Order: sequence, then structure tokens, then C-alpha cells
Amino acid sequence: MILLSLITCPECGFQKLETMPIDSCVHFYECASCKIILKPKTGDCCVFCSYGTVRCPSQQQTYQSKK
Repeated sequence: MILLSLITCPECGFQKLETMPIDSCVHFYECASCKIILKPKTGDCCVFCSYGTVRCPSQQQTYQSKK
């Protein structure tokens, strides 16, 4: 399982490498640069699935179990 994801702010383009929690989804994330609060896009469970380079651990597990 991959726990690091690079989040890109859709407002200002700032990127930050973050460690994702294993046991919960992140529903709100504040951009360190412009301070906008990111929320998941419709259909996504968390901000990592919407704005990160890697989907969250729960989605990774779901994908692995379907293989």
C-alpha cells in the first residue's frame, strides 16, 4: 500500500507531499499556500482521491480486492 500522495491545489497549483491516514478518509484539506479549503469532488471519497497522485488507502484496498 502506498501512503504518500502529492496533493495539487486546483486554485493556485501548489503541491505538497502528504502522508495519508490508513484508517480514515480526509474530507477537508487546507492548501498551505493559498489557504483554500479543498473538499472531495462529487463521487470521490476524500481529497486524496480528488487532488492527489495516489488514491486513498481504502480505495487502494478496494481495487486490490477486485483483482
